[in-house]
Amino acid sequence: MGRILKSYFFWTYERGSFHYDVMVTLILAFIFITPFLWNYGDRPQPDAIAAHSVVVKLAAPGSYVYDVPAADVHPGGAPLKTQLQQQIEAISGPVAIDNYEAMKEPGGKVIDYRVWAHR
Repeated sequence: MGRILKSYFFWTYERGSFHYDVMVTLILAFIFITPFLWNYGDRPQPDAIAAHSVVVKLAAPGSYVYDVPAADVHPGGAPLKTQLQQQIEAISGPVAIDNYEAMKEPGGKVIDYRVWAHR
């Protein structure tokens, strides 16, 4: 029995022999069965969105909804619609803004602007 275990450990059997097939079967069983028996703790991570990212969603063919962070829009500068247009065109190219509205948190602070636009 010791000689067989030593041969398994040093992998001395010829390819195609019974003991070789047993070793390969044990290895494959380990690879395919252990994920169901053992928690390796590897789970997909949710996609993190950067703080100053413009989020684009398809509303209909040729029509999009953009979420522009309020930090990217500066009060007192150009008109709000112009600033939103500049932020969107930097990503999507020329678009026509149909509508926009301020998205506020419960305290009333504007966190981003939702913009409906089309090409």
